[in-house]
Amino acid sequence: MNADALKQLLEQVADGQTSAEAAMERLRSLPFEDLGFAHVDHHRHLRKGYPETIFCQGKTTDQTLAIAERIVERGSLMLATRVDEATAAALCERFEGAEHDAAARTVVVVPEGAAPEQKGLVAVVSAGTSDIPVAQEAANTARTMGAEVETIYDVGVAGIHRLLAYTDRLRQARVIVVVAGMEGALASVVGGLVDVPVIAVPTSVGYGASFGGLSALLTMLNSCASGILVVNIDNGYGAGYAAALINNRSADGGAPA
Repeated sequence: MNADALKQLLEQVADGQTSAEAAMERLRSLPFEDLGFAHVDHHRHLRKGYPETIFCQGKTTDQTLAIAERIVERGSLMLATRVDEATAAALCERFEGAEHDAAARTVVVVPEGAAPEQKGLVAVVSAGTSDIPVAQEAANTARTMGAEVETIYDVGVAGIHRLLAYTDRLRQARVIVVVAGMEGALASVVGGLVDVPVIAVPTSVGYGASFGGLSALLTMLNSCASGILVVNIDNGYGAGYAAALINNRSADGGAPA
């Protein structure tokens, strides 16, 4: 339940349209709902401004479906990440209009009235085509949180002219997510071109000495460019979430008084 839905319920009680008992029943599981294998955090939207995301890796299809049903039943947008093909198919069959991104391994369900207003601009940049799955997870996450998102893919430092062709557009973004494997140098280059926060995402793409993304992670952590923040290897979701928080607060004019 989000803030608007809670306000509407309270107004219905005040106007006599809904009984106090009926409202209590709807609010009974507001803090969380115990499914035995999961405690679904229905209060998260009120605390964080965004509902709980389902991280599907390690969950069975039935577990994911049960959690998703509880989230959607309460009118909240549902984002599932690290979704395998079987679970994606089950979610798309269960929820009409579910959007499955096979590359990003995400499924999004937007109940009627839950679509966020798109605002600001988050640019998601990938060094190579092989980095797109992680980049697309970041883009999908930021978009579901209400950020206007633009993707710029395959503009790594091996052909720096490709990136420079987008310099003007990058400078219009409120925050930039840079996704790169191999040596991870792209984040430093972008950080030296813009005056907005850059969220760097190392990926596990690369040959043996890249150590599954550790090389890119260390490069990004040791960047000499200012304003670069780094998330964990392959964590497109974390980068997209942080980018949306920065973008949305900036688009809204800063922190509320």
